[in-house]
Amino acid sequence: MIETKLLEKTCEAVKHLYGHEIGTGAIGLEKTKKEIIGDYTIVVFPLLKISRKSPEATATEIGLFLRDHVKEIIEFNVIKGFLNLVLSDHFWMNFLVKNFSHPDFGFHKTRHERPVVLEYSSPNTNKPLHLGHIRNNLLGFSLAEILKANGHKVVKVNLVNDRGIHICKSMLAYMKWGNKETPASTGMKGDHLIGTYYVLFNKNYKAEMLNLIEKGLTEAEAERQAPLIMEAQEILRKWEAKDIETVDLWKTMNGWAYEGFDATYRRLGVDFDKIYHESKTYLLGKSLVMEGLQRESLIQKEDGSIWADLRDEGLDEKLLLRSDGTSVYMTQDLGTAQLRYDDYHPSSMIYVVGNEQNYHFDVLKRVLVKLGKAYAAHIQHLSYGMVELPQGKMKSREGTVVDADDLMDEMFKTAEETTRELGKANELSETEANNLFNKIGMGALKYFILKVDPKKNMLFDPRESIDFNGNTGPFIQYTYARIQSLLGRANAAGFRCEDENVLLQLPLLPLEKETIVRLYQFQAAVIQAGDEMSPAVIANYLYDLAKGFNQFYQELPVLKEIIEEKVALRILISKFTGDIIKKSMNLLGIEVPERM
Repeated sequence: MIETKLLEKTCEAVKHLYGHEIGTGAIGLEKTKKEIIGDYTIVVFPLLKISRKSPEATATEIGLFLRDHVKEIIEFNVIKGFLNLVLSDHFWMNFLVKNFSHPDFGFHKTRHERPVVLEYSSPNTNKPLHLGHIRNNLLGFSLAEILKANGHKVVKVNLVNDRGIHICKSMLAYMKWGNKETPASTGMKGDHLIGTYYVLFNKNYKAEMLNLIEKGLTEAEAERQAPLIMEAQEILRKWEAKDIETVDLWKTMNGWAYEGFDATYRRLGVDFDKIYHESKTYLLGKSLVMEGLQRESLIQKEDGSIWADLRDEGLDEKLLLRSDGTSVYMTQDLGTAQLRYDDYHPSSMIYVVGNEQNYHFDVLKRVLVKLGKAYAAHIQHLSYGMVELPQGKMKSREGTVVDADDLMDEMFKTAEETTRELGKANELSETEANNLFNKIGMGALKYFILKVDPKKNMLFDPRESIDFNGNTGPFIQYTYARIQSLLGRANAAGFRCEDENVLLQLPLLPLEKETIVRLYQFQAAVIQAGDEMSPAVIANYLYDLAKGFNQFYQELPVLKEIIEEKVALRILISKFTGDIIKKSMNLLGIEVPERM
């Protein structure tokens, strides 16, 4: 990449001019601002202590050295401490003709290293996937594709939260009020059916608490002593004791949930290489806790409960096993981490989990260190912000969550309405039209969520996401379809690419060069997205590319250009742009339609 060459040659310039050796990390290299002539800018202010000269003099001396030693540089200009470098048209044309048909452009060869284990989704079997899960799944799947594009081997894993008190709440509600109904008898997806019982439990539990509070108990006392929660805790004890009737109901209801999850995953377009279940990892976690107790790295209190004391690290004590011997979430995560390490010996373990769990993962790593697990240093938490709707926050317990399936139905419907209003489906069959509506609806949903920095909270508005103008998935999909239409017309008219040597001699107009430069930047965007674990880098690169191409297309004739060599050049630019749009959208898990 030219950036690497510019950095290395700048280091040479500093050594030659000022007798100092520096690393490339000491040099600030950035894209030149649009209003200034140049392709790359070197910020020389950090070098003034070495040069002992003014910013302008330092930049000029380095610029002269680079112009003489980097053949791609044809001129430079200096604005205070900013050295702006202009690369030759030949460099950009050579890049275009060498890469426009390269299927792996921007992607890196597979690294010879241990795999990355990437966890995302992590549903609870007491409720269906909701809007928050959608952001989780889309982030996880996209990050996996981005890491693979950077040459990493990736193992996509899902940890199903299939045990614990929350599962027992749904089970208890079904036992009390289910009347033996099933997904088949109700016509509901299994995960949706179970979710209704979770809501029902909490509705009745809240009523019991209010009754106890009216009788004089504190809220904390009422939470612990309400009959329903005590019954749910008894079910959990029975499950851990492998009570046959309890386990059978648990298997049945979880089976309903799995069928529902699988249907939602297929529709979202996400998948996994391996699925772990907490019901099979918590025992390993318990054994690790007992080992830690024997090594005296953990403590046991008088009631028999076991804790990690993290007070000397600025935190508090963390419960790992209750006094009755039942495990907590942390226990399960200890076992899961160990099992994944045993399975893959990964170079890193990345957890895609919301930012409300920041403290949990901080504690997880610290407890693993106490247990002597060196792989704790390789655990990374991709912490993402919450998703809200215009009407406010969602709450599973109160049934105010927007289910993923319902949201996808709404996206399809909105895509159909918008597309038909614009007349973009007039020439399609019913099957083709429905396929297009699905691609547009899912593309709008995925792009709208992924274009936001994962660390930020976001507000999701379904109708705003489906707009054929602006920074949206449909706008980019339409740009791709427009390019395919152009290429189809070019092929039908018999246009062929000119000889490479002829193209290399062509001077570039500003819009031609700007578009080629954006295509060149794809490889840097892939690297940055991987380094920052942020699909938003790809999404925002995509919007810039699509917006720039539309300006190129509108202001420069392609097939109507009278100079044949220019027709060939603009067809190459258009084809390359279409290919990069498709690659980039694939990194986001988004399909692009050939026709719109």
